[in-house]
Formats: sequence, structure tokens, C-alpha cells
Amino acid sequence: MNALAGRKIAKVSGTPGKTRMLNVYEIPLMRGEWCVVDSEANRPPDSHRQQPHTTHHAFYFLDLPGYGYARASQAERQAFRHLIRHVIERPRLAGVLWLLDIRREPSDDDRAMQQLFAERETPVLAALTKSDAVARAARAHRERELRATLEVDEDQVIVTSARENEGIDELREAIGGLVRAKSPG
Repeated sequence: MNALAGRKIAKVSGTPGKTRMLNVYEIPLMRGEWCVVDSEANRPPDSHRQQPHTTHHAFYFLDLPGYGYARASQAERQAFRHLIRHVIERPRLAGVLWLLDIRREPSDDDRAMQQLFAERETPVLAALTKSDAVARAARAHRERELRATLEVDEDQVIVTSARENEGIDELREAIGGLVRAKSPG
């Protein structure tokens, strides 16, 4: 979230799976594009011309609990799955940004989500995270393997590394495409 927003908006824990609730982040738009903070000045570019923060000039990220890795009881995991189902049934949902660790094979929970997305015909972007942990020569091969396993098209998968800022601009552009496709008018 922080890499996409270009600033710190989400708390990051050293332990994966800490998110236990739905977190909502407003991402402002300027002239139809993401308003990313200039990291050196710590302000949006052209902030004196920034559009107001309204639903007409912003979109919202809904950050959901991790359904798989989280060290949670079966009851909590069931509640997470129910929350996810509720969110993807929202009529104004532009799509799902599905974060998957490029180093790991999809879990049973990942496959269940894949099935749910397919049943609901939910637009999906699969961000393969932590690419900096995989040798550069192996990344393309690993991407092809996961794309085939997950049964998603090439334009639905983006290899990313927040640490190296790899794929972040491409991911922003792809998310913008989902948002524009869903926007009225």
C-alpha cells in the first residue's frame, strides 16, 4: 500500500498476517491520475492545484485481512473469508488486487479465492510480490509458472518489489485502468 501510494499510509508489521480488520484508504486523483507524493518534498506534486478529496476525485483501497498466512483461529479465518466475500459482492467494486508472494506456491486458500473470483467474474490483478528475493533470471520463469497455475492472463499479472520499486508504476497504471473501466461516464 505504501509503495503504491508513494507515501506511508499503512502501518507495516514485521510479522505477516497482522491485519485483523478492513482498512480503507482514500487515494486522491489529480486530472484523473493517482496523486503520488513527491518523496523529497513530502507533498503531492503541484499541490497548489490539487483537486478536492471527494468521491468524485478519489478512489478507495479496501485492505482486507490475509486469509491464508494469518496466524488466526479457524473461526477468525472463516470470518475473514466472509468479509472478503461481502466486499467482492459490492456492485461498485472495480476489481481485486491480489497480493501473492512470488516465492510461494498458491495455497488451498489461494485456490479458493481464485474460484470465488472466477464465480463472481471479479476483475483481478495479481501482484507477485517480493520479486527482489528471487534471482532476476528466475523471475520471468516463476511468473509464467504462477500465471499458468492461477489461470490468469498475462495482463493480469505484475511482478513487483516494494523494496526495489519494481513494477509499482505498472501496477498503478493497471489499477487505474480498472478504476476507469468501472467509473461512470
